[in-house]
Amino acid sequence: MRMALEEAARAQIVGEVPIAALIVQDGQVLAQTHNYRELWQDPTAHAEVIAIRAAATALGTWRLTDTTLYVTIEPCAMCIGAIILARIPRVIFGAWDPKGGACGSLFDLPTEPKLNHRVQVTGGVLEQESQALIQKFFKELREASPL
Repeated sequence: MRMALEEAARAQIVGEVPIAALIVQDGQVLAQTHNYRELWQDPTAHAEVIAIRAAATALGTWRLTDTTLYVTIEPCAMCIGAIILARIPRVIFGAWDPKGGACGSLFDLPTEPKLNHRVQVTGGVLEQESQALIQKFFKELREASPL
């Protein structure tokens, strides 16, 4: 999770919301990235989705079994959907997202019995650090913005 937080800090340098994800298999980092929504002007350019694409390329398969995805904030519905489709068995995240989180906050898609894949989710890992990074980013953005 510390590596994800370091990556998230790099995101804000380029004007992105400081959210980052990495995917690990057998102790090896397969993918590490942050959000690119603003730079790419792509609403799907969330860190989790980009990391999934990179890990699938690295492994040569879309089935990311035996991997763990670390992300600094609770995944949204789109991201947890991609995680489920990629067959990622474990997600560990930092801050809860009461406005958009789909792993227990707003929705709880990983435990949906109608889906064909289950994801073990652990939230609140380095929660204060993850939350502080995002709160600081938005505070600075508000202060810099003209009224």
